[in-house]
Amino acid sequence: MTTEERGADADEFEAYADLGATTENAMDIAETSMDRVRELVPDETLADRIRQKSVHATGDPEFQHLVRFTGATDDEPVVTGARAVLDERPIVTDITMVKSGITGRGHDCPVRKAIGNGADLAAETGMTRTAASVLELDRQGVYDGSIAVVGNAPTAALALADCIEDGTRPAVVVATPVGFVKAAESRDRLREVAEAHGVPAITTVGRRGGSGLAAGLTNELVHVASDARNGEVTLP
Repeated sequence: MTTEERGADADEFEAYADLGATTENAMDIAETSMDRVRELVPDETLADRIRQKSVHATGDPEFQHLVRFTGATDDEPVVTGARAVLDERPIVTDITMVKSGITGRGHDCPVRKAIGNGADLAAETGMTRTAASVLELDRQGVYDGSIAVVGNAPTAALALADCIEDGTRPAVVVATPVGFVKAAESRDRLREVAEAHGVPAITTVGRRGGSGLAAGLTNELVHVASDARNGEVTLP
């Protein structure tokens, strides 16, 4: 394979950066899957792309109605997130599983996880490791200007809300913590704080969510950024 052929393949694969497809068969499956999703979800706005991705990630057409956008318009957090990708801002996840789901193509953003930081704080206070990790990274200034992603831990979302209330300003927040204890409440709190302080956010309502969904929605921001870079999408 020549260098030109490898470059053409890379360009073709980058169109599927959000889906992770790297072979002809995989791309066919990914394209067919998204075509079926578009039959179930509107395809008119950038926010619709996030709704589509939520359905694709969960396999549930009703999930499109559980996505919430914090901003002047539903498109605002998508635009802001895509611009943050183009600006190569850090993507900071709560746990390893979410980090592992972030695509490595279509962007040059550094990707890191919070978990593993703040062990001393967790031991001293008894708070969860994920909450302590968020607070420790915030103390280091990591979350300002970042793409802040919470896919698993409600306490991480609550800690991030506290940080925003105290002055931290992520470029955008993607939060879909899952579970029966504090999950819905943590997203309610995060939406309230994000709205009050002008931080664009993509969240969901109810108990459902999880790491795969958070990674998928973040990857869609990467895909929108890739389309903007290629001139296929205009970011207002």
